[in-house]
Amino acid sequence: MKRNASMFIRSFFAICILSALLYGCKQKEKRVADSKVSINLNSLLKPTNAYVISSIPTTSLNDDEISPEIKALGVVAYDTRQVGVIAAWVSGRIDRLYVQYKYQEISTGQKVMDIYSPELMTLQENLLFLLKNDPSNSAMINASKERLRLLGVSAGQIGSIIESHQLINSVTQYSNYSGHIHEAGPENMGNGKVTMSDNSLVTEPLTIKEGTYVQKGQQLFSVYNTGKVWALLSIYADDQGMVKTGNPVHFVSDVTTGKIIDGKIDFIEPFYGKDTKTMTARVYFNNEKLSIPVGSQVKATIYSTKKTISSIPSGSVVSLGIDQVVFKKVDDGFRAQKVSIGGTYKGRVQILGGLSPTDKVAVNAQFLMDSESFIQVKE
Repeated sequence: MKRNASMFIRSFFAICILSALLYGCKQKEKRVADSKVSINLNSLLKPTNAYVISSIPTTSLNDDEISPEIKALGVVAYDTRQVGVIAAWVSGRIDRLYVQYKYQEISTGQKVMDIYSPELMTLQENLLFLLKNDPSNSAMINASKERLRLLGVSAGQIGSIIESHQLINSVTQYSNYSGHIHEAGPENMGNGKVTMSDNSLVTEPLTIKEGTYVQKGQQLFSVYNTGKVWALLSIYADDQGMVKTGNPVHFVSDVTTGKIIDGKIDFIEPFYGKDTKTMTARVYFNNEKLSIPVGSQVKATIYSTKKTISSIPSGSVVSLGIDQVVFKKVDDGFRAQKVSIGGTYKGRVQILGGLSPTDKVAVNAQFLMDSESFIQVKE
């Protein structure tokens, strides 16, 4: 009897203990489930005790003197400061056109077109009338000659008109520039980047033809100088703080392998490129002897000025998109700490704020975030 009572009491206590254990497990599962509902970035970076226990190596801020060398890719483009415009000197009809297709190469002094102009005929008749009927009126005669010169009639032609009394019915326009012919228009002016993705565009005929009527001052052609060009270098966000106007640049083109071209940063465009997070730096250079085709790719090294920075290894910083985080040593653990960073140079990141010289941070911050099986959290 006593034996049965003892077995009953033991069974009863065993059932009570088992029930307590099951209840505790359910409560723990409930707490875990509740915590998952409100999970956010802080709960990922900061455990319940606000730091992660780990024995990984630490590092601190170092003052480094650096001479950054920034690598950049770019493209050769026309220098829009060297673009010349050919406009009609008189109103009239193009009798003869000496350029036939887009991108045709022309030189200074080369004939571009002959324009027949009724205005030109009228001014010549006025000059001959003054010479015949009022030869002493030198002011009017000189003014008439000047108007003819402004329309492109040379002094020799004016003298021939006076001597022979024969009128010229057209004026010849010459190019004041050397380079490639483009039709004038907003699509050809502006950024200096002329794309030739379709080979047919190279030999595409001009829309201006012989017989076309033009107005005085109408812009007909643009002449792009291939002897004076610029390299447009793309500068990524991490390097933008180190690139300044005047920095020396060495670059090579994909068509002049081994030929190093020297230059300097002449201008940095104050905006990001379309659909990119890069800024464009311009390097002007003389292309007369190099003859690098516009559109060629270049690889450049930009030499920034020496400076002293406070830095830590790049592996100590974790990027969360907009924010940058390090794991700061606190007692026997690590706590997530937001920092402000500058550029990255040879595996080290400049720290602008968020850490003091005495702070120690984890060398491998990614290890603390990704290797969850190695993280131990104090209860």
